[in-house]
Amino acid sequence: MFDPSKYRTFRFTERSLSADGVVRLGYALDDEHEFVEELEVPVPEGADLARVEPILDLLHWVAGVSYYKTAAPPEVAFEGAVPGPAAADFLEALYSEGLGEFAVVNHLPALPRPKFPREGLVREAPARSLSRVLVPIGGGKDSIVALEIVRRSGLDFTLFSVRDNPAMQRTAAVAGVEHVVAQRRLPLELLGELNRSGALNGHVPITAIVSCVALLTAALNGYDAVTLANERSASSGNVVYDGIEVNHQFSKSARAEALLRGAVAETGAPVDIFSLLRPASELGIARTFAGMPAYHGAFTSCNAIFRLDPALRASSWCGNCPKCRFVFLILAPYMEPSALEAIFHKPMLDLEDQYEGFALLTATGGHKPFECVGEEEESAAAILLLADDERWKDHTVVARLVREVLPTRHPDVAAVLRLSDAHNVPDELIEHVHALLGA
Repeated sequence: MFDPSKYRTFRFTERSLSADGVVRLGYALDDEHEFVEELEVPVPEGADLARVEPILDLLHWVAGVSYYKTAAPPEVAFEGAVPGPAAADFLEALYSEGLGEFAVVNHLPALPRPKFPREGLVREAPARSLSRVLVPIGGGKDSIVALEIVRRSGLDFTLFSVRDNPAMQRTAAVAGVEHVVAQRRLPLELLGELNRSGALNGHVPITAIVSCVALLTAALNGYDAVTLANERSASSGNVVYDGIEVNHQFSKSARAEALLRGAVAETGAPVDIFSLLRPASELGIARTFAGMPAYHGAFTSCNAIFRLDPALRASSWCGNCPKCRFVFLILAPYMEPSALEAIFHKPMLDLEDQYEGFALLTATGGHKPFECVGEEEESAAAILLLADDERWKDHTVVARLVREVLPTRHPDVAAVLRLSDAHNVPDELIEHVHALLGA
């Protein structure tokens, strides 16, 4: 049996990048278990691989969280490059706050808190221009709105994804924009064997990993920036545990973005990273996305059905998870009931057995679900909008939410929809953010 408590050190061993774009990332638990992850990233002929080594190091350190979690030992050790101060700050947050939900679900007595050295080389961040942009897409509404903002700006841009599921393919097809893909191969057989024998398992901050793969791709291929699609609402946590606000979306949060930007600047790489949607709430993004009907048959945000069977992501929403409920709820004020039913294949706000799940989005009956759902306030704001909407107010679940949830809530719809000034969006793009999201 695998006893997580017996392991003391998680080791960062090898990392390499070949001229044909194969990345190898190696890790170990003490001297007993070794893990090797492989990726394939697009590399142009004649690329200067040495120039991107600092970003490769950052990817190596960040991706290790997927294997560290098997035992969450108290110490980390490095057999190659060592993080500098900014990277260490980011990694310590990622391996603790980023594993907050993991700690809750596994009933750990405290969040993991490994200490990372701060001895690495610190390089001066170069002056950056903005002309070529890499836009990661996940197949959901947020990245669709982000790519349309970049399109509106006139900047040269390319879509990017790690793996290429059908929702991503459909998004790229509707957008009519070049789409480059990286592949990620985890040692799933070994991880499955360890999990069955007692290794710890749970949610990891996957957005941080995808961001670093995108950064490596951007640096190799001459892009100036990676534009993420993380909204203001992603900074809102779920529950307090071990004195920390645990946030399912930690690696999408403004705090994580700031720490990652510091780590990237420290590498000296000529590439920036920021979230284009940071000024906006999920409700505001939904309002904009509702006006993009070409994408309504393409997008998929349901994570539950993807975890159950990746093939189902081609055409399905499970219609019975927090993410499905949240997306349905925030789109409803801006769309016809028939249009939403065509997307989700069921009238979710007419089904009595959906009530408790919708109420939980406002933390009524418990804490906000561990899923990529927005703030409790904006769910309440969506309910308030539906309460006065002739198309929706008499639907079974809406009527009950109005009776039983709204009396304890006083949402300010205008405040929820108002764009924030707290963001890292550059001048070349911020006017277009306001043009599409500030209506």
